[in-house]
Order: sequence, then structure tokens, then C-alpha cells
Amino acid sequence: MPHIKRVLATLAAVTTLVLSGAAFAQEAVIRKNIAQRFPELKAIDEIRKGPAGLYELRVNGSEIYYTDASGDYLVVGNVYSTKEHVNLTEQRVNKLTAVKFDKLPFKDAFTIVRGNGERKMVVFEDPNCGYCKRFEKELQTINNVTVYMFLYPILGPDSLEKSKTIWCAKDRGQTWQDWMVREQSLPGTVPMCDTSVLQRNVELGRNYKISGTPTLFFIDGTRVPGAIDAKQIEKHLTDATL
Repeated sequence: MPHIKRVLATLAAVTTLVLSGAAFAQEAVIRKNIAQRFPELKAIDEIRKGPAGLYELRVNGSEIYYTDASGDYLVVGNVYSTKEHVNLTEQRVNKLTAVKFDKLPFKDAFTIVRGNGERKMVVFEDPNCGYCKRFEKELQTINNVTVYMFLYPILGPDSLEKSKTIWCAKDRGQTWQDWMVREQSLPGTVPMCDTSVLQRNVELGRNYKISGTPTLFFIDGTRVPGAIDAKQIEKHLTDATL
């Protein structure tokens, strides 16, 4: 019996080595062909099996492309699961760019607290973003939450000027909500203050591949791009604490 176990263990080890060798050889073929035929593609960080029988190419940290087993074709775009109605590419990128919530620079955000504030979330928003204004109206209905608001002026020079006004206002949260939700004008003049935080926020967002607003982060590291409704916000807050 011990002899049989040793034989089986040896066979398992040999099988693992063979499969590893085959995977390594497959990766080498893909790297060679892609590099020769598509040299403008940046250095490939990782090759792994992806959805739909494709191979996933990860480039520049979190950029995703797909190819076949020989590197004869390059697929640029998203892969969707029609069965689950899920954007698999987006799901993968979100996982790669997930954040450690408690490592975010909260000093560069202002807070809006409702109720006991025990639930927490982070939002990156541009004051000129129409989707953000729609999202903010949904957010008004959420209670017992602390929202860390990172001003993220990426829609042009006017966004930067508005963000400066909001950041330097006496009550940032009130000024923000007056503008985004109540459609009140921003103060004409506010005392000058240090607005270098805005550039830091833009750099932070670029590091996390935030390309649009609003973008949300929850305490479990989950990233949610886009203006979701109150029901979805509640679900993410609940899931993040389970």
C-alpha cells in the first residue's frame, strides 16, 4: 500500500511538471509571436488562461488584452458572460485595481456623515459631472454612512476652479451638496487656501486607473464605476461588511 501511494505521488508530481512545462512553452510562443507581430504593445506583465478559451495578456499593471493559444490574433475590448450578464474584463480589472481602503489618504478628502456614520465608502467625483449629480441625489437617501469625498477635477479647467472653491469653502460638505444636489451657485469668492490636494487626488486617481466619475470604493476594496442607484449602494455597503 505505501508503495502504491509513492507511485501515485510520483505520477502526480510528473504530471504537474509536464503541465507546467507545457504552460511555459505555450506562454513562450505567445510572447514571441505578439512581440514580433505587434511590437507596439507594451511589455507583457502576465499571461494566463482567460474566458472563452482565450489567453489573457496583462500589460502595464492592469490593461487587459486577449489572444489565442498561438498569439495569431489579438483581441482588444471587453468579454461579457451572456449567461451571468457580467462584464468579465471589467470584473478582472476591478480586481487588479482594488484598493486597501484604510491606506487611502483620507486627509485629502472631506467627509459627509449621516446618522451614526458607521458604514464607510469613498467617492471620486468631478463637480461638472452630470452622472455624479444624479448619483448624489441617490446618495441623499442613504443613512448611517460616512462618505469620504475626493474631489477629482478631470473634465477640464472649470472643474479645477470649481473644485478649488469647494475645497476652500468654510463648510466643504455643505457647499458640495448645495452645488451638486440643490443646484445652488457656488460662492463667488472664498478665502484662498492650499489646493495642492487636488493635484494629489488626480495623481492618485491615475494610479488607480480611475478614468471616469463617479467611482466608488467600499471597505472591502470593491470598486464600482458609474452612477449606481440607492438600492445598489445599500447592497455594496452591506456586502462590504459581511
